Amino acid sequence: MAPSTFHPSGSIKWGALSCIAAILFLTASEQVFGALPSTNPFSYKLSNQSDQDVSAATSKEKKLLQNSHTDRTAFHFQPIKNWMNDPNGPLFYKGYYHLFYQYNPYGAVWGNIVWGHAVSTDLIHWIHLPAALVPDQWYDIKGVWSGSATFLSKVNLVLLYTGWSNASRQVQNVAVATNPSDPLLRSWSKLSENPILVATAGINSSNFRDPTTGWTGSDGLWRVLVGSKIDKNETGLALLYKSHDFVKWQLADHSLHSVANTGMWECPDFYPVSMNEKKGLDTSVNGPLVKHVLKVSLDDKKRDYYALGTYDTSADIFIPENKKIDVGIGLRYDYGKYYASKTFYDDNKQRRILWGWINESDSIAADKAKGWSSVQGIPRKVWVDESNPHGIKQWPIEEIEKLRHAKHSKKKFWLKKGSILKLKAKRATQLDIEVSFDLPSHNQQELVLNDEMAQNEAQINCGKVGATKQGTYGPFGLYVLATKDLQERTSVFFYLRHSNKGWRTLVCSDQSRSTLLPNIDKTIYGSFVPVTKGEDFLSLRVIVDHSIIETFAQGGKVCITSRVYPTRVNDDSAHLYLFNHGNQIVHVQMLAVWEMSNVVFDIY
Repeated sequence: MAPSTFHPSGSIKWGALSCIAAILFLTASEQVFGALPSTNPFSYKLSNQSDQDVSAATSKEKKLLQNSHTDRTAFHFQPIKNWMNDPNGPLFYKGYYHLFYQYNPYGAVWGNIVWGHAVSTDLIHWIHLPAALVPDQWYDIKGVWSGSATFLSKVNLVLLYTGWSNASRQVQNVAVATNPSDPLLRSWSKLSENPILVATAGINSSNFRDPTTGWTGSDGLWRVLVGSKIDKNETGLALLYKSHDFVKWQLADHSLHSVANTGMWECPDFYPVSMNEKKGLDTSVNGPLVKHVLKVSLDDKKRDYYALGTYDTSADIFIPENKKIDVGIGLRYDYGKYYASKTFYDDNKQRRILWGWINESDSIAADKAKGWSSVQGIPRKVWVDESNPHGIKQWPIEEIEKLRHAKHSKKKFWLKKGSILKLKAKRATQLDIEVSFDLPSHNQQELVLNDEMAQNEAQINCGKVGATKQGTYGPFGLYVLATKDLQERTSVFFYLRHSNKGWRTLVCSDQSRSTLLPNIDKTIYGSFVPVTKGEDFLSLRVIVDHSIIETFAQGGKVCITSRVYPTRVNDDSAHLYLFNHGNQIVHVQMLAVWEMSNVVFDIY
């Protein structure tokens, strides 16, 4: 996608580009992965950079492992250094998970973008391989931007990506795995027919990017989507293309879907979900018990929106279940920092897995000083919310639980009003926390499915409430990454608010006191949580990893991701608290806190 300027807060700027992926280098052994190239993973060299410059940069890699910044995560996917953003082309192949990612090998700001490449056997422990795609052709010489992976057959794998051409136009290209017998997929060849898709009349070549994973229709033709917009009415749309060979493509006479006043649709994603089980589905599956998710990343808002609906294969159109919460105006994957996300079907465990890019909340100067920028969220399993026909649930993949240790738990106890309870955690900078509360009995029958159209009110309400304003029920929840005197803390909490629609449940992530530093984005995030009849509890799962906090409310119905930068919190001084600032006593059904192990970084 084309470069743009995004303001996370009024005083901070950073370059935001296409849907770009991640890099990360985690421990692995040659016994697990086989013989690996001896070249350094940062070996891609720019035409204006000398061999001496490259050698000087790469000689510092091991030292960086020992001198990581205190904000660096311990078990999230991120590069050892430099800039990263959108995840691209995740897949499972011959026993290995692959993640391609947008990466700048030479700085902590956007630029010089290549497709990095990492592999893993468990989606947690990774090893970095040489860049899969670099800008070396006229059609991608200014950058190898975001895209997707598609299996044309079990052993015929292609990458479809956006190139930024020498004329600053966005075009779509294909690269083919040249050695399918290699489970690490270390070699790729770009087609001589590239570019295979160019913007035609009526399509602005500056708004033409981020092709999806391909799928086949009942007619046997391949289909892909490319994100775009119509300048008139700022209509975002997903352009639909068809092909019999994945090389020669025909633009359909209509888009798969469009919504006025939503602006440019980046990083579209389109996939089926089962209506009667949690198992994932291959991208080409359809049928009577299948719905589809259409997700887009709104360039103007830097947020990921989705809608659940029906894919009408005869007309090749997407029909949302509820037009009031259509793509771009209704539900979001995450109500905090979460963008340019990408799913894939994991046929190893029959699940749909979601990756998402988590950008920084500090300044460019701060990123340059620490030498890196951005992380990827913990991979999430995705399935249809059985209690909500319009929504999905998201939950951290089960593999993350391998890092749990030193469990502290407690069941069935009361939190008096105004109470702040310190919880046991030796190292409270790396935690996995699960807590559930009894739903207050007062007017419990009115706590029914909340109106998603009021989501715009939720963040405003969380901002007005904060973690300290006393209400009837709430706020109650957790202080994480807190100092002993609570001068720095991030609050994750519930707040029950009464309106003319009855009692409504807010979940909030309050960063307003997360750091004493100035010039940090301290937005208070929030959302209404659907609490359906039959649910007699409110639940939180909160994953803490130094500068990132991921919240999953009510079993994954609502997710909120925050980036925070406390100045007085480290492994020895971080604290965890459970609090209740409401007027009513709160009953805690269950509390469990696990400390989380490091995932050691390495390079081969």
